[in-house]
Amino acid sequence: MKSTTTFALRTADELTAHSHGTSLLDALDIARDIVRDVRTEGLQALRRYVTSLDGRAESDPLFLDRAETQRAWDGLTEDDRLRLDRIATRIRTFGEAQMRTLHEADVAVPGGRAGHTVAPVERAGCYAPGGLYPLPSTVLMTTLTARVAGVPEVWLATPAASPFMLAAAHVADVDGVLVAGGAQAIASLAYGVDPLKPCDVVVGPGNKYVTAAKHVVAGDVRIDMPAGPSELVIIADGSATPAIIAADLLAQAEHDHDALPILITTEERLVASVRAELERQLETLPTAPVARVALRNGGACLVGSLEEAIALSDTLAAEHVQVCTENAADVGRRLGHYGALFIGERSPEVLGDYGVGPNHVLPTARGARSVGGLSVFTFLRVRTWLACAGQPDRTLYDDVRWLARIEGLEGHARAVELRETKAVRSG
Repeated sequence: MKSTTTFALRTADELTAHSHGTSLLDALDIARDIVRDVRTEGLQALRRYVTSLDGRAESDPLFLDRAETQRAWDGLTEDDRLRLDRIATRIRTFGEAQMRTLHEADVAVPGGRAGHTVAPVERAGCYAPGGLYPLPSTVLMTTLTARVAGVPEVWLATPAASPFMLAAAHVADVDGVLVAGGAQAIASLAYGVDPLKPCDVVVGPGNKYVTAAKHVVAGDVRIDMPAGPSELVIIADGSATPAIIAADLLAQAEHDHDALPILITTEERLVASVRAELERQLETLPTAPVARVALRNGGACLVGSLEEAIALSDTLAAEHVQVCTENAADVGRRLGHYGALFIGERSPEVLGDYGVGPNHVLPTARGARSVGGLSVFTFLRVRTWLACAGQPDRTLYDDVRWLARIEGLEGHARAVELRETKAVRSG
């Protein structure tokens, strides 16, 4: 059979040379202009970009309230509502488990006590892309996670206000929906457009313009991570099932034309078998036109050992890493850089996409080397406090004075000296 997937055999250097970060540079200038316009002109600029880029009519509403999300929910079948609720419960349960790992601190320090508190941000802006396929799963992953973290006000921005998207927003009790996409939506979440007030954190995946806009606003608002086009690395050996590998590659490839599906294997015969399976499965896959394009972005890399596979995977630091080998758990423990890890053929990445528990908003473009995926932690602030009382700790004060003068900051030194010579009120 002649291959038309163009799922080529790649070298490690070819794979590592590919980066979604490169295309991001091209989008930054465009995103910067859009963000500036929305920030300075507000609603007028937002309306202009929504009309020209999102293709919506000037008369279409930009903001939807809880009554609209309630109507969308009421319009679903009972079975649809049951399933959305069930998925939401899994996401909520995992988030609640994460919250239980957090504790406030209160410890003795020289002269008193110190500690930290854990508190949510006041307002969260969550983006869910429209693109080729609107994703109610992303609405739940972002807005519901913010709610579990305790965020009082949660907004959703999406260019695809379909009934399922709005119904998912209802499940998460979203305060309002901004019907806009791209950089203009990110700017609106970051800087506010009445009635939407500026958000404290902006999260969610999107195309390169969304990701670029998040980079632009990052100096003024907290963002989660670069979360652009989908990436999947599968590490496989001779024990892997070709049909399963092909199906998992296609599941990521169908996301969009910029998706990056990669197979790293120690088994040369597996490459040919996976190619044949890709062709067979593409024949009946409705999203094949998109998947075929994305398959050309990635490819298969043949390595000499699992050690080489692990090293290459860590260099790529992909959004998703799936291990389909003998002793998959052991291989998983040896991996250092990934957005989310899927261990064994019974743990397909698609389970992560659709709410088995952990979040599917994950770092791309090698962001996994420095940040993890979206979680309740994204919406929390850990703030420290100090309360000293009684007589000053002489050793502490001596050390503070010494270090202040080493750094040339005499005012710091005098601030503690004053407390040694005068009676001051403690907290």
